[in-house]
Amino acid sequence: MGFRWFIPNALIYCLGDMVDLTKTPDNLPIPEDDGAANHLVGMTLPKLSLLATNNQKIDFSSPSKFLVIYCYPMTGRPDLPLPDGWDEIPGARGCTPQSCSFRDHYKELQELKAEVIGLSVQTSEYQKEMVERLHLPFPVVSDADYKFQKALRLPTFVAAGMTLLKRLTLIVKEKKIVNVHYPIFPSDSDPAWVIDYLKANQ
Repeated sequence: MGFRWFIPNALIYCLGDMVDLTKTPDNLPIPEDDGAANHLVGMTLPKLSLLATNNQKIDFSSPSKFLVIYCYPMTGRPDLPLPDGWDEIPGARGCTPQSCSFRDHYKELQELKAEVIGLSVQTSEYQKEMVERLHLPFPVVSDADYKFQKALRLPTFVAAGMTLLKRLTLIVKEKKIVNVHYPIFPSDSDPAWVIDYLKANQ
């Protein structure tokens, strides 16, 4: 039996080195605001139903008090390497810390009458591994066909031949986008930004 059996789920081995996906390396490049999200405030969510990790379809056209949709590029997995050059892409690294931070602040967000949804272009099966490993209490939605991305013209980037969402968070009130967090850095600061907005706009 190797010592790998004693490593917590959030830790992985990559080429013999232990990597903690819940933390980000020092000196990551900071993403700049390229204006790619300027059009989003005031838009209405599209009439779409997408599969979530709880095996239910999320209907974005259903009204709700506040809905927080955090869109992220791609979470790392214990059995798969990150794309080459991932840490050199501004805003790419940090999906696991962002999700864990929303998990840790989930109760406070619920008390502020907000529901949380994660969203990426990975398949629902890929996302389920992450949800289970990180014990996320909210669903994560798969936009594998880019229907949500295209409807709202969400910004993307390409890495390792994959078109991925840039990290941004939408705050939605009764189907209308009322605020956007973009760019987000560091990624785990996102829930605090959301909480500040919700407290000021109850």
